[in-house]
Formats: sequence, C-alpha cells, structure tokens
Amino acid sequence: MREIDVEQVKDTVSDLCVRANYHLPDDVMDVLKRATEEEESPVGREVLELIIENAETASAEEMPICQDTGSAVIFLDVGQDVRFVGGDLEEAINRGVAEGYEAGYLRKSMTVDPFQRDNTGDNTPAIIHTQIVPGDQVRIVVAPKGGGSENMSAARGLTPADGPEGVKDFVVDTVSRAGSNPCPPIIVGVGVGSTLEKAVLLAKKALIRPARKPHPEEHIAELERDTLAAVNDLGIGPQGLGGRTTALAVHIEPHSSHIASLLAAVNIQCHAARHAEATL
Repeated sequence: MREIDVEQVKDTVSDLCVRANYHLPDDVMDVLKRATEEEESPVGREVLELIIENAETASAEEMPICQDTGSAVIFLDVGQDVRFVGGDLEEAINRGVAEGYEAGYLRKSMTVDPFQRDNTGDNTPAIIHTQIVPGDQVRIVVAPKGGGSENMSAARGLTPADGPEGVKDFVVDTVSRAGSNPCPPIIVGVGVGSTLEKAVLLAKKALIRPARKPHPEEHIAELERDTLAAVNDLGIGPQGLGGRTTALAVHIEPHSSHIASLLAAVNIQCHAARHAEATL
C-alpha cells in the first residue's frame, strides 16, 4: 500500500488550477490552427486567428485565457493500492482550489446557494469525480468549466429505435439551439447509454479526451465524424459570425444500456477547452 499525503494533492490541485487557466492544451491549439487553415469564411478565419493570438498571449504573459475561469471540475483516478494520509481528501482538494484561484488571480464564480447567489469567495466547492482504478498512482485532471458553455448542455431520453441517427440529430439540435452562446468553435462531449447520471458524466469526461482523437471503436468514430460534419453544416461559425467551424471536435463516449433505454447527454465546451493533469 502506497501512502500519499493529502497536502501533496492540495498543492497539485492548486498548481493545476492555474496552469489550466493560463495555458491552452497543445491538442486544442493544434485543432484551432488546423481549423484556421480549413475555414472558408474570411471573417471566421480572422476570428480563429484572434482566438489563437489570445491563447498565445495568455500563455506567454501567464494570465487567464478567459475572464470566466470556471467551476473547478476535478477528475481523480485513484489507484486501489493508494492510501491517503494527513487529513481529509475532499477538504484538501477544496483548499487547493481556493489557493490556486487566489494565487492565479482567477475569478471566483461559485455560489453558496443556487437561489440566494452569495459568492463563496474562493471558487469552492470543487466538483469532484472519483474513479477507483488498478495500481498505486493518482491521476488528477483539473478542467475549469465556464458558465456560458455549461448552460447550453442538455440530456434526453431517446428510444433504442432512434439509434445513431437519433443521437446525431439530438446533438445537432442542441448545438443549433445554443447558437453563439457557448463561444464557438466548441468541443462537443456526448455520453450515450447507461442511466441519466452516467450519460451526463460521460459527456463531461469526453471533453478532456485529446481534441479530435477518435473513439477506438470504428462505428463510434464514424458517428463522431458524421456528427461533426452535420454540426459544422449549421454555419454558426466562430463566435457565431458564420463559417464552417462551429465545432472543433465531437467526442462520443458510449456505455452499456438497459434494453428499454437510449439515454444521451450533450456537454458543450467553449473554444477555451481548458484542462491540465498530473500523476502522483
């Protein structure tokens, strides 16, 4: 059994909060640059160039990519041979978020209550998703999630007869309704199958897959390609100003399903598809 002090987790989370908000991942930068070359609209191309310039400036100057520095979404893959010592793990993660958002001069966006709207003042509590995996390591992914894109997410109970075309139509309809609100070009995470809460979680996790890395199952990868093409045929374009680049990628994560169900969820990420990770 390997022991990991929760203070190490706290320090790592703090660092990742800052890194994720300052530095856009290489895979996202790569697809943005590729989209610039492929975009047919002069206005759309100019917007993409400005987005890239903004991300490069943020990285060089070590400042937030976007003023909305997001909810602190944390994915933990915890090895089953790990034992945490030195305190409470969740409390340590929240201290890490609070320290990171203070040290990085990141906007605090979390409320104590969803109706009374008092700000917590330190961007906690974090949204923590934990999975037990083999081994004695801990993988931590911090994926700040802005409110504008999160608000455009959706879930729907389809029928098995709707099949892949039904899922594609649902995704396209969701993106169409979102329009320019999630700051396109977007990345679209899609969870399919299982139960409602699992489909929504799969959609969120799909957003941290390297951009345009296809699903290993060819029939899923084909659905991703077809759905991306249909989304880009909408013509919404970068920042809603028209063009072929409404989405940079569509990532679909399937799961086994009840024989009577075909649950689907869509989680949209803006062009600032921020995430950073570390392994302890």
